[in-house]
Amino acid sequence: MSSANGLDLLHSFLIVADELNFRRSAERLSIDQSALTRRIQKLEQRLGFVLFVRTTREVSLTPAGRYFYAENTGLLHAYSNSIEAARRVADGKTGVLSIGYMAFAAIDLMPSAVALFCQQNPHVNIRLRQIPTQAQKLALSNEEIDIGYFIGPFEHSEFHSLPLTSDPLCVAIPPGHPLSRKEAVLPEDLADYPLVFGAVSQWGAYRRRISELFSLAGVELRVELEATNTLALIGLVSAGVGVTIFPENLLRLFGHAIETRPIRHPDFRIEMILSWTRINRKATLQKYVGLVKENLRK
Repeated sequence: MSSANGLDLLHSFLIVADELNFRRSAERLSIDQSALTRRIQKLEQRLGFVLFVRTTREVSLTPAGRYFYAENTGLLHAYSNSIEAARRVADGKTGVLSIGYMAFAAIDLMPSAVALFCQQNPHVNIRLRQIPTQAQKLALSNEEIDIGYFIGPFEHSEFHSLPLTSDPLCVAIPPGHPLSRKEAVLPEDLADYPLVFGAVSQWGAYRRRISELFSLAGVELRVELEATNTLALIGLVSAGVGVTIFPENLLRLFGHAIETRPIRHPDFRIEMILSWTRINRKATLQKYVGLVKENLRK
């Protein structure tokens, strides 16, 4: 049955086969009994065999009708289920949402939003990927992720960007370091001390932002060692290899292994944003963005 109303004809047949009564079947289908009769006749013409035997007292299936019913009886249920499943996808109640994040978002921004989203949308499959800032932009363009947390600012005609936080920068120092005698440090105070930084391959966007800020302040930084993850950087600082620079919100997690001092300069801040492509219309994405925006207003 290749025509547009073939499914309607099959649906009508299955209802009549269930009821074996044209009046009750017509009521279930909300159509006239004569219209239902025409549907069954039309289906029989297309199939080339008779489905029902009708007498003044009863309706029964022919042997061919019984076989046709047995082969298709699950179709109506599957069809209804597929409509319901597709509606849940359209409403953002199920499906997949792929989220990229960089290290600074892994502590609070991403987990708190994901936890609330999962609580409200338990049937959505969340996929998380830690990806550096620059690589996230490419992953978004290639539809490898739906949305990403990374360092801003970021303005592009093909992307939406939602500012999340703007954290002051602090210097992380080992206990007893000369800078610990200061309540706050100036950018130029760091010129004489070796730094340990995240490797450019993983921390490129952050490194560029830090270098830009210090260059504008007329300070040249001396990088002693590079590491690829946050815990290694904190370990190197704690061991006295050098000092490092992190957003204030991140440093509070490392307890007594290090000391921190704010950098006294109004421009020394790191912005975190949420970004997604303008062409991505997934309902799960729109619900996630809506949840994040609602939390920002609180």
